[in-house]
Amino acid sequence: MQIEHVASPNFNERKHPLDMLVLHYTGMATGEDALERMCDSKAEVSAHYMVWEDGRITQLVEEDKRAWHAGVASWQGQQDLNSRSIGIEIVNGGHDFRAPDGSLPPYPRPQIHAALDLVHDILGRHAIPATRILGHSDIAPLRKQDPGEHFPWERLARAGIGLWPDFDGTTKEVIGKGLERGASGSSVWRLQTMLSEIGYGFDVTDIYGETCENVVTAFQRRWLPEQVTGQADLTTLRRIGVIHALFAA
Repeated sequence: MQIEHVASPNFNERKHPLDMLVLHYTGMATGEDALERMCDSKAEVSAHYMVWEDGRITQLVEEDKRAWHAGVASWQGQQDLNSRSIGIEIVNGGHDFRAPDGSLPPYPRPQIHAALDLVHDILGRHAIPATRILGHSDIAPLRKQDPGEHFPWERLARAGIGLWPDFDGTTKEVIGKGLERGASGSSVWRLQTMLSEIGYGFDVTDIYGETCENVVTAFQRRWLPEQVTGQADLTTLRRIGVIHALFAA
């Protein structure tokens, strides 16, 4: 695996042990635009690595340094995730650069293969639990969408990266009959508690408002990508139950 080195000035010292991996899409028109931005000291943003569409890999920040990719984020009650993580930017326009038919831009096969090789290499050097291999939308569900519902998390799990349980035929307990924005009460509180215990950072209440809808949307992007609605229907509730049990194990 060949890695090009382009130094970004946007880094500082870590304050916590490294035990997370966060995946992003660049969300810009081209990889060149993203690279230029991450090397601009005025932008104050960077990542450790960037993976191009053709499979090239560029390293911008050394792994022992704190790159600036996560922003305001939390997971499992922890803050300052930049200090705890390695950030990988994957060149992809994402939600701001859809095709005319509304579809999201694909992640080409060479790019995914390169990302798999890179992550395997990183996991060989650092003890990162599968429950802490995350997308930007997982750690910042109220403001981020990347790497998007078109990112192949299941493909990564088949390669031994992260988790993707067998959701088919699950008999996990279902919370009520489905919940959506405007609902309130104990079922909403339980739903939010489970999402919080998985790791999503937000204040638990008994009201299914905008915040709850955004967190459910983030969960769906990761675990139910064919159904990103923000509504906690029965399928979503079942999957939340499965992931909650898996992450709590």
